[in-house]
Amino acid sequence: MAEPANTPYRCGYVSLIGRPNVGKSTLLNALLGEKVAIVSPKPQTTRNRIVGIKTLPAAQLVVLDTPGIHIPRHKLGERMVREASDTLHDVDVVLFLVEPVLPTAGDTAILSSLAEVRKPVVLVVNKVDTVKKPELLPVIEAYAKLHAFREVIPISALAGDGLDILQSVVVSLLPEGPKLYPEDLLTDQIERFMATEIIREKIMQQTDDEIPYSVAVEVLTWKEKREGLVVIQANIYVERDSQKGIIIGENGARLKEIGTAARGDIERLLGTKVFLELWVKVKKDWRNDERALKELGFE
Repeated sequence: MAEPANTPYRCGYVSLIGRPNVGKSTLLNALLGEKVAIVSPKPQTTRNRIVGIKTLPAAQLVVLDTPGIHIPRHKLGERMVREASDTLHDVDVVLFLVEPVLPTAGDTAILSSLAEVRKPVVLVVNKVDTVKKPELLPVIEAYAKLHAFREVIPISALAGDGLDILQSVVVSLLPEGPKLYPEDLLTDQIERFMATEIIREKIMQQTDDEIPYSVAVEVLTWKEKREGLVVIQANIYVERDSQKGIIIGENGARLKEIGTAARGDIERLLGTKVFLELWVKVKKDWRNDERALKELGFE
């Protein structure tokens, strides 16, 4: 159904807030219809604020996917939590994502910080496809006692259920105003950053236990050749020698698998052939090293 000609255009910022692993990045990708944020079943996948842009005929949503709010155990964790919290007062709408279970201590801690937010807060109950409908009502009632939400919307970001309703509600809450970004732009992230995230995602998919949380990726060189080939050289940093061996694998087999999988996604991102060269290096305790964090882009 077409919008009336006199309908005012709406545009604004929307923040995705919640505990680690509640599906914020999956929701961002689902709203955009494209993958701009890496996803993993492991918590604390998102380390930086990712901006996704959804342009509609009558509105533009600038969606911020933030790191999961948790109790930090190192300086990197402190930066991640601060990154998420800082967005709360700078956006037009806050989407608080939770799982379809009764509020946890982590959820109530986030809600205490939302008490000072003067912008509309929408409770988004994600992963509703994993429970029976009668189980949702006590969850919603429990959250309603903790905060005066503007709306409560059950969804499944993975299955795509409820996204149209969520999008419609968010648009209605945005202020009137013109587009902030060109309508064909999906994210403001530069290609180098996207490449590092893709490499990190493949490492997370192929390693277990503590390895994913001890890994950082840095693009060293990015050269575009005349024949359309992009040559990328990147370092993978870990905190211990034993982690280096795990990522490299026997005779370099795992590193080769990581590189092959990452190259395929980067080629789809860039629309051109890519030569990707990876090295694994040890940067001891980098997550607690202020200098290392700055060098790796965690300001």
